[in-house]
Amino acid sequence: MKEHSHNPNHTVDEKSLLQAIIETALDGIITIDRYGIIETVNPAAAKIFGYSPEEMIGNNVNMLMPEPDHSLHDTYIHNYHRTGVGQIIGKGREVLGKKKDGTVFPFMLGVSEATVQGKQIFTGLVHDISELKKTEAALRESESQINSIIQTAVDGIITIDMRGIIEMVNPSAAKLFGYTEDELLGQKINLLMPEPDRSLHDNYMHHYHETGEKRIIGIGREVTGLKKDGTIFPLFLSISEVLLAKRKVYTGFIHDITQQKLSEERLRRYAAELERSNRELQDFAYVSSHDLQEPLRKIQAFGDRLKTKEYEHLSEQGKDYVDRMLNAASRMQNLINDLLEFSRVTSKSKPFVKVDLNNILKEVLSDLEIMIEKTGAEIKHSELPVIDAEPTQMRQLFQNLISNAIKFRKENEKPVINIFAKHLQLKAHLTGTPGDELIELHFEDNGIGFDEKYLDRIFNIFQRLEGQKYEGSGIGLAICRKIAIRHGGDITARSQTGIGTRFIVTLATKHIQE
Repeated sequence: MKEHSHNPNHTVDEKSLLQAIIETALDGIITIDRYGIIETVNPAAAKIFGYSPEEMIGNNVNMLMPEPDHSLHDTYIHNYHRTGVGQIIGKGREVLGKKKDGTVFPFMLGVSEATVQGKQIFTGLVHDISELKKTEAALRESESQINSIIQTAVDGIITIDMRGIIEMVNPSAAKLFGYTEDELLGQKINLLMPEPDRSLHDNYMHHYHETGEKRIIGIGREVTGLKKDGTIFPLFLSISEVLLAKRKVYTGFIHDITQQKLSEERLRRYAAELERSNRELQDFAYVSSHDLQEPLRKIQAFGDRLKTKEYEHLSEQGKDYVDRMLNAASRMQNLINDLLEFSRVTSKSKPFVKVDLNNILKEVLSDLEIMIEKTGAEIKHSELPVIDAEPTQMRQLFQNLISNAIKFRKENEKPVINIFAKHLQLKAHLTGTPGDELIELHFEDNGIGFDEKYLDRIFNIFQRLEGQKYEGSGIGLAICRKIAIRHGGDITARSQTGIGTRFIVTLATKHIQE
């Protein structure tokens, strides 16, 4: 008897525990009889399908299924009773459910069969996998996105395993080395390397695995590659190391730098050629200054003696010859000095400093004071900027352009010169690049002007458009152009005969420190 009184209590405890587990389970639990009629529903199942338990109990379980399962479910049960072969009982699989509001959603269904007090029942465990499916879809989308980025990347991307076997290669990499993707997959990466790297690559990898010493991983550097046709070419290689679940792989990003290298070589040759021709120009200037000056001085010295001591003894024609000879010698002297001046623009250059162009203008106007007073010239100007420059050359630039504007004035009109600046930026950028920000200096005059078809000529050394009427050797504008180019810019002009001229000088505001 005692045993009997103990047992029922024990059963009640167990029953209430199981009841509590079923009631609080996160997954849905539904039992049906052998005809498919719902007998019990836990709160989670009701919530998953959007019904109250009362709406479900006593109804056919096919109310929770979309077509075709809704119509076929009775047949499924009938076939199971007939053959004993179940599609889902004791296996569990992914199926679709239908909520009260018509929404169709995926869930994992596990069905078990039991006989209770001689009655056959089926218990279904319902695990909603909608969120999991969304996550999987998002993952697939991001995988395909990453894959399409890799496939369409301009640079080559190759992945190898720890033994150096190629596991993945994108179209750009295959094309760059001249292979198809299939020809590379499964091959050793040293196929793409010239000697000595080809033979040494296994040692490189072994050395890294032994010591962990990085020569290229996470650093990136220039190396050479070998194409299928035997061509060797330069590339920039950066490698990242990726830890997968049980192993390591290495991904190499390959950027072909052939064009860059060719440009560098062209530039190097061009610079060497330029240096050579500059040296020749300087040698020429040196020769002109010394060797040409000597015979010229003799001509001038003897000409002066003729003029002072023998002038009276000469006929009128003789006097005219001496005067013309001395005149020509004096012009020659000026020409040589100008030439020297031109060659000094680059040979005697000093480092750039911050220069306030307003101060430069003030100094130049003070130097040209007599010329300005004599011609009644009016100089207008607005605020000018501060730039990196060589002050002496800026003074030379301003002086040449202002004195030119005064010199080429109209006979019956006093010269008016207007000087102003504009800021330019060559292209939009996120960080300032030296040489990218420019200023334009405008020098406008109301002088005689010139025909713009001569624009290319006026900045060339010794070019003069006005014949002998105006003094000078025609080197002034060539010097201006040389100074502008040295300051990261150039010079051009707009003009019409009889209306005036505007010279436009561009200068970089900042300079790369040598």
